[in-house]
Formats: sequence, structure tokens, C-alpha cells
Amino acid sequence: MSNTIYTIGIDCGGSYVKAVLMSYDHDNEDHKLLDKQTEKIRKRNPKDVAVEAIDILLERNNLNYDNDIAYLASTGEGEMVEKKTGHFYSMTTHARGGKFFTPEAKTVVDMGGLYVRAIKIDDRGKVMDYKMTGQCASGSGQFIENISRYLGLAIEEVGPMSLEADNPEVPSGICAVLAETDVINLVSKGLSTANIVKGINLSIAARVVKLLGSLKAESPIALVGGMGMNEGMVQAVEELSVEKKKADMVFVAHPDAIYSGAVGAALWGGFRYYKLKEKEAAVVA
Repeated sequence: MSNTIYTIGIDCGGSYVKAVLMSYDHDNEDHKLLDKQTEKIRKRNPKDVAVEAIDILLERNNLNYDNDIAYLASTGEGEMVEKKTGHFYSMTTHARGGKFFTPEAKTVVDMGGLYVRAIKIDDRGKVMDYKMTGQCASGSGQFIENISRYLGLAIEEVGPMSLEADNPEVPSGICAVLAETDVINLVSKGLSTANIVKGINLSIAARVVKLLGSLKAESPIALVGGMGMNEGMVQAVEELSVEKKKADMVFVAHPDAIYSGAVGAALWGGFRYYKLKEKEAAVVA
């Protein structure tokens, strides 16, 4: 019997459902990302969105769930995925996914919709230590999404727009309400959209750099999660790390950073699948 199996990982967040199909090679650890799907929840039932994402992957790859998928692993809001084999904590999945995308990484920063986590990992992507921000929305991807909507920008425009800034002004960042008030005031003062967006990115980047210092993070550092795809955010983190005299830090943001949780779930699912098989074989023996 082949030791290569199909696994699906699905990461249910507050705004998006991200799902991936992977081949898991137990013997050679030559795991591959075969397909990916992102669905915006909007006003739909998240459970229905999760089912839709999974069905799209299966249909597109001509696979049958019962016959072809060895393990379906959820992460994030796992209760939204009814037809799952198992669930994994989001910190462990983002750590493992970050290691998959950036094999040389020693630290992973999960820049998600609700908070930011700096995670120190070992050679296999296992969590060794971590630090994270509080629950204040002004340090999250959700805050950027809210502000971009107020500024009339699509979320995909935020990164490129930030790169055009020439004189950014950083909002207070004390809490989401005060920060949003700051942004409204900046708009009324006539500050350009680019400078406002860059200021927001710098505000969140300051939290990231502070977390990395507290963790005594080692480089290279993989930036994952939705904000890891924001090139303006990556630039802001790099700029502040130099300003804080941490110029030796190397940051890597993979184009598929938003799928890190789903990829990590799929990989841990494959690992658990074979561990269970080994236990079954030992009992039979």
C-alpha cells in the first residue's frame, strides 16, 4: 500500500474560510500543496461555506470524500466544520504551515484577523514558545479590513497603497475605537489615503516587532496569515525592525501566507492518520 495519502485542511476564520488539498508522503516527507480555495463568509452560514469550500476542492480534483480523503482536519473555528476527522489548535497549525512555506524559518508570526502571535518553532514546525497581543482589534487584520472599507479600498489594495506613502501618520493604536476616530480625523485633515494606510500598518508592525523582541525571536521569520500577504505590512515590519536596531532579522512572506493554518492542519492530519495506523497495527500484532 502506498504511504502517500490525500488530506484536506480547512481554516475557519471570522471573515474567510480557507481550505487546501494536500498529498502527504509519510515515508519521504515530500508533502505537496495540490489545490486551495478561499471563500468569503459575508452573511452566509459559516457551516455552509465550509462545506462549499471542501466540495469545490473535491470536484475540481475529481476526488470522492469517503474513498479518497484519508483525513480532513479543521483549525480556527472548528465547530463550523461538521464533516471533519479531527481538529487542531490554530497556533500549532500556523506554526507548521509557516514551516512548510518557509522551511528555513525559526520563528513564525501569525498575523491573523483577531490578534498577532509570534511563535518560536523547532526544525519540524513544533511550537517551542510564543508571545501574543491582547484581544484589542486595533492590532488585527479585522481592524485593517474595517478601515479599508471606510476608506473605500478593497482589502487587496491596502498593501500596494501603503507602498505609495511619503509622510505617514500613525494612529493612537490604544484601542480600535480610538484608532478609528484617529483615522476619521486624519481623513478630515486631508491626509492622503496612502499615508493613512501606511500609518495603520506601522501601528500594527510596532506590536509585531515588540512581540519578537519579547520572544527573543530567531531569524529567518515567516510572516503568515492574512496580513502576511499585505506587502505594505511586510515593509512596515522591516522598517521598524531596522529602526529598533534589529536589522539582522530576515522576514519572509510567502504568496500563499493566508493558507498557513489550513496547510498546517492538513499536515498534522496526515501525521495523526499514520500515528493511529501504527497504534492499530501494534494492537493487532
